[in-house]
Amino acid sequence: MKLAEYSLKNRAVLWACVALTALGGMASYKNIGRLEDPEFSIKVAVISTQYPGATAEQVEEEVTEPLETALQQLKQLYEIKSISRPGISIIQAEMQDQYDKESLPQVWDEMRRKIGVAAKRLPPGASDPSINDDFGDVYGIFFALTGNGYSAHDLKEIAEDIRLELMVCEDVGRIALSGLQQEVVWLKMNQEKLAMLGISPMQIVQTIQDQDSIISGGSMQIGAQEARIRISATVDQVKSLNDLLISGRKSNEKVRVGDVCTVERGYLDPSPSHIYFDGEQAVGIGISTVEGGNVIKMGNSVGEKLLEISSKLPFGVELHRIAYQSETVEKAVNGFVLNLIEAVAIVLLVLILFMGWREGFIIGVVLVITILGTFLVMDKMGVLLQRISLGALIIALGMLVDNAIVVVEGIMIGVQKGKTKREAAIETVSETQWPLLGATVIAIMAFAAISLSKDVTGEFLKSLFQVIAISLGLSWVFAVTITPFLCLMFLKVNSGEAKKAPYDSWFYRSYRKVLGTSIRHRPTVIIGIVALLGLSLWGFGFVSRSFFPNSSRPQFTVSLFLPEGTHINQTTETVLALEKKIREFEGVTHVGAFSGQGALRFILTYSPEMPSSNFADLIVSVDDYGLIPGLIEDTRAYMNEHLPEVIPTIEPFKLGPSSAAVEARIVGADETVLYRIAEQIRSIFRENANAESIRSNWGNPIKSVEFEVAEARSRETGVGRMDIARSIQMANTGVVAGVYRDGNDLLPIMIKTNFDYRDGLDRVNEIQVWSSGFGTFLPIGQIVDELSIAWEPPVIHRLDRKRTLTVSAKQIKGTSNALFAQLRPKVEALELPEGYTIEWGGEYESSSEANQKLGANIPTALLMMLLISIVLFNSFRHPLIIFIGLPLALIGVTAGLLISGQPFGFMATLGFLSLSGMLIKNEIVLLEQINIELAGGSEPLKAVIDAAVSRVRPVTMAALTTVLGMIPLLWDPFFAAMAVTIMAGLTFATVLTLVFVPVLYTLFFRVRKA
Repeated sequence: MKLAEYSLKNRAVLWACVALTALGGMASYKNIGRLEDPEFSIKVAVISTQYPGATAEQVEEEVTEPLETALQQLKQLYEIKSISRPGISIIQAEMQDQYDKESLPQVWDEMRRKIGVAAKRLPPGASDPSINDDFGDVYGIFFALTGNGYSAHDLKEIAEDIRLELMVCEDVGRIALSGLQQEVVWLKMNQEKLAMLGISPMQIVQTIQDQDSIISGGSMQIGAQEARIRISATVDQVKSLNDLLISGRKSNEKVRVGDVCTVERGYLDPSPSHIYFDGEQAVGIGISTVEGGNVIKMGNSVGEKLLEISSKLPFGVELHRIAYQSETVEKAVNGFVLNLIEAVAIVLLVLILFMGWREGFIIGVVLVITILGTFLVMDKMGVLLQRISLGALIIALGMLVDNAIVVVEGIMIGVQKGKTKREAAIETVSETQWPLLGATVIAIMAFAAISLSKDVTGEFLKSLFQVIAISLGLSWVFAVTITPFLCLMFLKVNSGEAKKAPYDSWFYRSYRKVLGTSIRHRPTVIIGIVALLGLSLWGFGFVSRSFFPNSSRPQFTVSLFLPEGTHINQTTETVLALEKKIREFEGVTHVGAFSGQGALRFILTYSPEMPSSNFADLIVSVDDYGLIPGLIEDTRAYMNEHLPEVIPTIEPFKLGPSSAAVEARIVGADETVLYRIAEQIRSIFRENANAESIRSNWGNPIKSVEFEVAEARSRETGVGRMDIARSIQMANTGVVAGVYRDGNDLLPIMIKTNFDYRDGLDRVNEIQVWSSGFGTFLPIGQIVDELSIAWEPPVIHRLDRKRTLTVSAKQIKGTSNALFAQLRPKVEALELPEGYTIEWGGEYESSSEANQKLGANIPTALLMMLLISIVLFNSFRHPLIIFIGLPLALIGVTAGLLISGQPFGFMATLGFLSLSGMLIKNEIVLLEQINIELAGGSEPLKAVIDAAVSRVRPVTMAALTTVLGMIPLLWDPFFAAMAVTIMAGLTFATVLTLVFVPVLYTLFFRVRKA
């Protein structure tokens, strides 16, 4: 197929294709969706089940276990994590990697059916399981609504009005409100009056339930129509509650509820969670984008609506931004586009300086058309503009000009040898099109392992492979069609240069001399290079490791873990005191505080903490990202001095999927043994001066008060165990008696005593219990023999249905990998009882799994590259030479990472893989030229040297453009390690390739030395 000849004959067709590609690319760039980071599916559903009054162990055995058994039947299941706390079971079910956002809804439906069947076997008193399969929703716009002097009810009403207004905005998906205080109607009983009238608390409860039920009265015929009869509830005003009548046992008179109870509206006490913003109580408003929507369009639409809403807000009510994804995305994309423009400018400048302005212009035009064509295909494929896809374009830039450089170089040399431009163009493309295609496919296959990886990391980086495949594929198409056409139009060769020897300059003469000397002394050259490779392998052991780097987001988090059993009010008081102090630090602009649970998931890499009364979270916003390390140190120092009982985790946000730093998981059955082993591991962690945030996810055992019922007195007085439990609950948090209807809101009616017994055990014996036998209240001390204090686990964590206690820590400085390497030998040296094991989680597990899944696909990619090489050369020796040359990149990579201080993480691994494609491409071009020289009748040694000399400029230029095009990525924290890997590895490997590959060729094909 003579592609060059076709394109030169059909210029109108070519012009039309170029115009359509350019115009379509520009239109696609404006239309294509934008994100800050690529999306990845969070394949987790959360199943919550209430079991009031049960201990953590009872919840584990009677609720968590049967639900986990049902989940285990799902063939799509990957992992089950569960938390059993007193009164509540929380299960996280994670599905296998191959299920994505298209297939997950069907999986969730099947899971719901399994849970629904298992729910029928749960014990009496357990609620129906609540299933949240939207756990992975991202509320990219997150506000805190505050109002100085406004009640929680007022803020809720205003937040709901704002939600209604914002729901009509373009591309708005869901709007979630968080931090709402549960309103209730309190009935505080006067036990003395109840006792005097002989009215039990359950009579009040029964009366309310009878009145607030919506009851069907059947139906009746009215004319030809059937009308349903309903008897509506009457409890819809506080006055109606006061006026409900109760019959007293000691009197036939009816008594109003208001005569024996104080009825008032209030809030659930204690509230399970709170939100504060800059010290003011707040309501969180989170807005997500509809699936497939445009984040920036949604943000602009919401912004316009907010300008309208702000003018109508009551005085003193304010909306504060915690996160505004559209602005972040626009800023990030604009920054990357600027990096792309800088990279293009650098590449063009290099081409013009080293090849001349006409050649540079031709290759530059092809480069721009390739980029525009890439935008066009990305838009049609649904690949969005975000950090990874734009970074991929920058990574590919140097490779995008490789094919065009080879073609332009070949045409120039052909013309200098006396051929016409048309003859040179057709001949050059005919000779190089298939080797270039094979080399291009091999370069693409170097990134294929990313696309084949089905885990979260692979999904996160999928667009890297997609964009590189699109752009490199187009670069080959345009190199063999548009490039020769442009050469005929713009390339000019002076008549004096037409017969000039193309390689008769000091540069080529010097290279020819070096290459000839190397071939004559090839044993020395090979031994020297092998020695360098061995030195680099040794030096690589000193390179630090990491998974994903920190984000440049101008925010950081402070997570607080107080001792287990800490009351939510104490947690809130602690976090507010810390929040006030942090706001005093220079550079801090705002602080959002969340007690009882984490914030809504406002970025994809933020994972909210499960609800717990001893947990609090701070999101600290700063005016300069560079201040974060210092602010973290200041916060750490303050907490160590003033809050020693709190275990903090202070860290910036991560780029990419993240996890805890170092985690040791102890698997076993007996909690006593688990606690003992955990304490040994914590001691090892504490001995390391670089470890902080050392905590156990089971926490410390907590106190529980156990009432031993006197059975004889219980029967005599008619007081059962349920009566005792209900009375204790009424004396503390209250008991739900019914529902109060306030418009569309259904408020629980809570009945409790008018005394508060929660200040300690001193007054527990005074709690009054209704005696059905005596028709009055009796002190609980007359019904129970004694009170005892016991210790029990506050929470039981399980992983895949096995009890698992996790001890975690994070590094103060350096990388988590370095801390893990220090802690691992000491922990694994512990002697464990039979039946107990230690597994490693955290970043070690995440990075190992990601690298393992990536590594599992590398052989497939390498095999494809090898097969393509064999097809190209119809030989085994050529591919062998190619692949022997690949490890040379490690010499430069080691030196680059050690000098720059960049860690070798997941992105550096991808950079190393991409290097293989770049090097193979250069080697194929060189070896193919040797075959061309041999086919032309040259002697073997002359063919090797002439081929290497003729390819030295294209190979060098390709490497130089790639290396210099990476410069803008050096300042991006996400791509810096990858950029260093490619720049250093390619620089050194290119120099060695131009010497080592010809030397290997003469060795493998037994070419005689000169």
